[in-house]
Order: sequence, then C-alpha cells, then structure tokens
Amino acid sequence: MQLGMASALETLCGQSYGAKQYHMMGIYLQRSWIILSGCAVLMLPIFIFTEPLLVFIGQDPTISAVAATISIWYIPVMFASVVNFTLQMYLQAQSKNMIITYLAFVNLGIHLFLSWLLAVKLHLGLAGVMTSMVIAMWIPAIGQLVFVLFGGCPLTWTGFSFTALTDLVPIFKLSLSSGVMLWYDQTPVFTICTHSFK
Repeated sequence: MQLGMASALETLCGQSYGAKQYHMMGIYLQRSWIILSGCAVLMLPIFIFTEPLLVFIGQDPTISAVAATISIWYIPVMFASVVNFTLQMYLQAQSKNMIITYLAFVNLGIHLFLSWLLAVKLHLGLAGVMTSMVIAMWIPAIGQLVFVLFGGCPLTWTGFSFTALTDLVPIFKLSLSSGVMLWYDQTPVFTICTHSFK
C-alpha cells in the first residue's frame, strides 16, 4: 500500500521535471513524507494490537503471538519504507538511479552478513532476523536522504519549506487512489475474480 501511495509522487515529480518546475519536486517530496508518515501513524494500532486482533478472529494463539512479535519489529520497517519509497520515486524522476543502485549493493552485502551473524552465528532467531531487516531497510533510506539533503539534487531540493504544508488534501487523494489501485492490481483474490468475469 505504501509503495502504491508513493507512486503518486513519481507522477507528480515526472510532470514537474518535464515542465522544468524543478523546485516543486522537493515540495511534492515533503508532502509525500507528511502524508505517508501520517498514514503509517494511523496504522500503528494494527501492528501494536496484532495478537488480540488475530485471536479475536479465531487465529491460533501460538501463531498470533509470533505474528505479534513480527508486527512490533515491522514498525520501524514501515517508517523506513516511507523514506525509501518516496526518495526512490523522487530520484528516479531525475534519472539519478546510480545512487539507488550503489546503496542497494552495499545494503545487500550488509544484510547478508548481519543475517548470518545474528541468526546463524549468534543464534538470536527471530530477533536476529528482524534486527537485520530493520537495519537493511534503514541503510538505503538514510543513504538516499543524505544524498538529497547534502547537495545531490541541487535543482530540485532547495530545503524544507512551509509550502509543503499546503494543498495536502489533493495529494492525499491522489496517493490514496494510487495505493488502492496498486493494491488491487497485486492482490491475488481480486485478480482471480476480475479475470474470471472476463
């Protein structure tokens, strides 16, 4: 869902870049951060209360307990995704793909090493796997953020602006419709039902 919502930024940034309204790309990026972060905060109760919710709908208590542990660990991953997805859309609209590629390669190596170290060597089990995942999600997020904030995009990033706090409702509607569209397209049940009626 977050990826779908962030894809609205790709459209807006592509239009702004094509129209040479470069400063608007940074504004759209900040608006996307606000909207996606707000949605992530609204989703927190689902992650925090996963166990009682699963038990309530009849799931096995043992499975619910494990799912609840994973859900709590997933909270920082969710916020890393906000930064990751939006910055990727922003950078790709400017054809600045090499920084994304470099960070992906570095991240892959660190993720593999940490997974082996924490889960296999130190026998930390689920905690080790999830720690590795959290770190792996934040490495490209921080790397891209540093790249953007410290001069990597001089045309499109002119600093934080209060303008980003305006016109949030239209951007939210576009983000939500993009998120639903991508979620609908990638959900097997809907895909099967849609094709069965063709």
